[in-house]
Amino acid sequence: MSSQPRQLVFDLPLRSARGMEDFFVSQSNGAAVELVDRWPNWPHWAAIVVGPEGSGKSHIANVWQSNSGAAAVPASALDEGALDLLKQHHALLVEDVDSAIADERVLFHLLNLAREHHLTVLMTSRLAPGALHVALPDLRSRLRAVPLITIAPPDEALIKAVLVKLFADRQLLVEPHVVNFIALRIERSMAAVNTVVERLDREALISKRRVTRALAAEVLGATGDNGEASGADPDQHA
Repeated sequence: MSSQPRQLVFDLPLRSARGMEDFFVSQSNGAAVELVDRWPNWPHWAAIVVGPEGSGKSHIANVWQSNSGAAAVPASALDEGALDLLKQHHALLVEDVDSAIADERVLFHLLNLAREHHLTVLMTSRLAPGALHVALPDLRSRLRAVPLITIAPPDEALIKAVLVKLFADRQLLVEPHVVNFIALRIERSMAAVNTVVERLDREALISKRRVTRALAAEVLGATGDNGEASGADPDQHA
């Protein structure tokens, strides 16, 4: 008879996101979390959170929006109405300034308005301000003066912690060595973590098997010495 799978324990703070999905704090997102915590006592009237796709910057930005009561608008939809939103809410989230800025003059005026009236603008981007394609010289200068907060791709500890949480959310008991196996073989992004957990849950249900290293290897397509997909499964007991 097999024993119950052991559970990994992580020394990572778990933060409640005011009704949104909980998230863990690690070295990769710690500076951005600190930014959220410090609001409204920011030393500057604006900030830009930069990170690759899947790093969690939108999640962090949504938490800030919830805490601050900010309005939100994608950079690709910026128009004069955004100025009124900033005046009404005293805080504005401008998302994805790397993808497209519909009206560069509006963003420039937003940043000036925030500075002059002690309002707050938070922007998100996959690229640092210096790498953005901005035609308006005054806006380029203003963006480079805004404090930059970087979110790195999730580190290994964060990947493992989120894997454990998502497995638990689906009432799947998974051995620590299986979590370690998965964490070492997936892309370091929250999207990849969610995808692999969903795929493993579905495959386990279809095949009526536990989530073991062998099943993980099959789902991930791992083979050879790294995957160890063939041979006896150490999690299967007679």
